Amino acid sequence: MVMGDLPRDVDLVVIGGGPGGYAAAFRAADLGLETVLVEARGALGGECLHVGCIPSKAFLGLAALATAAAEAHGAGLEFAPPKVVPERLREWTAASILKLAQGLARLARARGVEVVTGRGRFMDAHTVVAAREDAAPALFHFHHAILATGSRPVPLPGLDAGHPRIWDSAQALGLPSIPSRLLIVGGGYIGLELGTVYAALGSEVTVVELTESLLPGVDPELVAPLERRLRSLFKAIHLRTKVTAVHEAPAGARVELAGDGAPAIVDVDQVLVAVGRRPNTDHLGLEQTAVRIDARGFVPVDARRRTADPQIYAVGDVAGEPMLAHKAMAEGVVAAEAIAGRPAAFEPQAIPAVVFTDPEVAWTGLSERDAAARGIAVRAARVPWSASGRAVSMGRADGLTKLLFEAETGRLLGVGLVGPHAGDLIAEGTLAVEMGALAEDLASTIHAHPTLSETLGEAAELFLGRPIHLPPPRL
Repeated sequence: MVMGDLPRDVDLVVIGGGPGGYAAAFRAADLGLETVLVEARGALGGECLHVGCIPSKAFLGLAALATAAAEAHGAGLEFAPPKVVPERLREWTAASILKLAQGLARLARARGVEVVTGRGRFMDAHTVVAAREDAAPALFHFHHAILATGSRPVPLPGLDAGHPRIWDSAQALGLPSIPSRLLIVGGGYIGLELGTVYAALGSEVTVVELTESLLPGVDPELVAPLERRLRSLFKAIHLRTKVTAVHEAPAGARVELAGDGAPAIVDVDQVLVAVGRRPNTDHLGLEQTAVRIDARGFVPVDARRRTADPQIYAVGDVAGEPMLAHKAMAEGVVAAEAIAGRPAAFEPQAIPAVVFTDPEVAWTGLSERDAAARGIAVRAARVPWSASGRAVSMGRADGLTKLLFEAETGRLLGVGLVGPHAGDLIAEGTLAVEMGALAEDLASTIHAHPTLSETLGEAAELFLGRPIHLPPPRL
């Protein structure tokens, strides 16, 4: 490592070691580029691994186990109420995170990717400095750079983000305590996933959402079964409601609300703010380059993930929505291949999205709203999971499979699912949309019985007018 003011010349510098950054660095190294990855945390994995996707799914898995045990009495199994030991929950999740981070470190070493712990910043359009606490800054002169610095939680204006009674999602995933009464501000996927976790661990959960529905922007038909279940799990859900103030109270926090049918005041032990995320594009020295930032803080890129500065690329959350780890990884691979001179472009037909609540909600491709905006005539085929032998035998007949076909051609354009394992089932739908599958392709694919995946084939059969487990459609 060259220290001080002497920059080292490298092919590629990647700033940010999350899913987009490490995917880009690994692919670039595989293609023969000398690659340096600068990561402020030191350990690779980014927010997703350390304070996001992985710990939340670990806790959600435990929450599902507790919920399943509690509901098993209806099938004739009796379990004692679970005893929650927070320190062991934290240790178990930390061990999983460490194992995955160590695996990424081994992969970096095996590829010859140099990982530098420090905060990356552009000094000019060809030089990055990695500021380090325990050593002199490291300077790199690059031929190309990839910006993959991710995002951070958005604070709620007017609320003290540093107040001990107010958490953001990262703090909540640290499981500092299990509050008796938890107010969640924001009914998006982060708020609902964390609400599911804390409710299963014993918290009395109230959700406040500013818009008229949970999961704003998601197909209401998919949201409805989830909302019904959450209303039985949570103490309350207040839509079209906002938080106007939070005050310290002797036993917690006193929260003032304004909204349709919501109480004016709610007393809770803890407030979790989960109103979205913003891209980390500030304090990076981008003003020293030709990289542009739009009004929302995102970096505009082309299909190759190249910014307005031709030797600097951007992937992941900084490059625009959807802000999803798997989208970041796919972009990282495209950027690396483009830099290596390969004919690569990020042009997916479908990017799956999953909300890991109970039930899970997943979708991919176009929605009916998207199709209408594009002037595409579509027909939807819906299969309620009450027609699925597997779902009924699981005691989860409240799910739904919805396929969206182009009306004229029968080409699959979008898939929506709500129910257990929807996040796994959506893979078939994404593949089918990406490959331009027709209804006949899905209908003629033999699905194992009894499985939840049968509902995808059944929906295609319904579109074609020949369902087996549903009444024939009226002509």
